[in-house]
Amino acid sequence: MKFKSVVPVVCAGFALGLGVVACGGEDEPEGNATATATQSATTEEQAAQNADVKVAFSAPAADHGWLKALSDNAKAKAEELGLDMTVNDSATTSAEQADQIETLIQEKPDVLVVLPNEGEPLTPVAQKAMDQGIQVINIDREFSAASAYHTVIGGDNYGIGVQAGNFFADQLQCKGNVVEIQGVAGISVTEQRSKGFADQLKKRCNDGIKIVASQPADFVPDKGLSVMENILQAQKQIDAVYTHDDDMGEGVASAIENAGRQDEMWMTGAGGSKAVMEKVKEGGLWKATFLYNPAMSADAVYLASLLGQNKGIPGFAAPEIPSRITLAATTVTQENVDEFMSLGF
Repeated sequence: MKFKSVVPVVCAGFALGLGVVACGGEDEPEGNATATATQSATTEEQAAQNADVKVAFSAPAADHGWLKALSDNAKAKAEELGLDMTVNDSATTSAEQADQIETLIQEKPDVLVVLPNEGEPLTPVAQKAMDQGIQVINIDREFSAASAYHTVIGGDNYGIGVQAGNFFADQLQCKGNVVEIQGVAGISVTEQRSKGFADQLKKRCNDGIKIVASQPADFVPDKGLSVMENILQAQKQIDAVYTHDDDMGEGVASAIENAGRQDEMWMTGAGGSKAVMEKVKEGGLWKATFLYNPAMSADAVYLASLLGQNKGIPGFAAPEIPSRITLAATTVTQENVDEFMSLGF
């Protein structure tokens, strides 16, 4: 599809309003550069700059709100920039997405923007694109080889785990039993959110807080429901539940409420769902969510337009796109939820 209209754009990450964006080049530690400038250009100038840039975008089918918001943000940014961007966001498996990316590669885009269903299975096709001179921007779920992408844009998933660990340590005063409902097993997002949580609980509380059950539910509400139902039958004492995703957490919450145990425990989510933020605001079962916004895909499309023009990020000393951009995680509670409601999806 071809998008026509163009508006001024911002440097990567500023669309989110979620704190510092850390950018690391291959020879410098992550986080030693910070986006400070806004790129402004006239409609005519940007249209001319992007006229010959061809971008392809690939993401899994939207099986929950965060993925749909991510695709929507990418399409909106392409329209703003006047980019010729082909979109394929219907795959339900990694194999199907790999086939779709193979088709996109045959169209010879300048830049390929990919949020992989799973990082490792899709690394070979991303590597194929790079080997053919197509620059790849990897969003959120990381490929297993750095050579398979030019730049990875991700939220601080380890940081989400750390912030969750701090929140649980504070709220439980380092005593109690906790359940962790994870995302998709084996992907970088899940592993980092789990590790950050476990590391911070250990650091803050030693063995005072026990993770009595930890199980993946694939970011899907129905599986969140069934997994939590089984855990509730097995665990008679649960003080709090850490879930890796707001939509999945809705299923977890239903299981808790269906069992009549909502007064025995509280829970947190992750992702930035407006529905969950409303529940956090109301108080009760939901105490917090941890987020980086799906508008990271808009940043990826913006960087793709720069890569297609052989330009770097305006406002940075180095005239290049860094190899890694990490968006800071944010804790949303009843006290500050109103500040972040507009960012929800």
